Amino acid sequence: MRKDFYIFRHGQSTYNVAGRIQGQTNDSVLTDLGKEQAEAVGKKLEDKKIDIVVSSPLYRAKQTAELANRTINKKIVEDKSFTEVDVGVVEGMHYTEAKEKYKEEFEKMHSHAKGNDDACYPEGETRKQVRKRVFEGLEYWASKDEYNCIAIASHGIMLSQTLIALGKEADDIPNGSILHIKKENGLWSIVEWI
Repeated sequence: MRKDFYIFRHGQSTYNVAGRIQGQTNDSVLTDLGKEQAEAVGKKLEDKKIDIVVSSPLYRAKQTAELANRTINKKIVEDKSFTEVDVGVVEGMHYTEAKEKYKEEFEKMHSHAKGNDDACYPEGETRKQVRKRVFEGLEYWASKDEYNCIAIASHGIMLSQTLIALGKEADDIPNGSILHIKKENGLWSIVEWI
């Protein structure tokens, strides 16, 4: 049995524009451009036979899911598995401040190469922990017989860690990007970016 997943990064948010680290903050909302990106996600997924939309509970992802769903028109449910990395003490900081105060951690967390699995900010979550919970969530939804094609509204680091788990290096992932992955014959693989 094949299961298809279309994982998309939320649209541009106010924190993206301000250069602030979002993590699991819930007061960052979509900009006008972010809303356009979310609607574009829906149009790109319109013919993909999506069965359900699963969203990170963070507001910027939920907003993106809701706007994309104007075209998809399926049930939306929340799942904490797909929330953004917990960045601990740097949440809400400007990137330059975090880089200055936590130089080593910043460089490891923002490296797109494989490795640095235990990298995290103080009081935050490691890259390895992100991958573990993301794939627990993916396995859960893949086990649901009633859904063969699932759209997931999520975040940049969640997406980059999904790529790394599947053997690919991850560059910066633009807002509104959509990664198509599948599980078939028990194996996960990347299909394409759409």
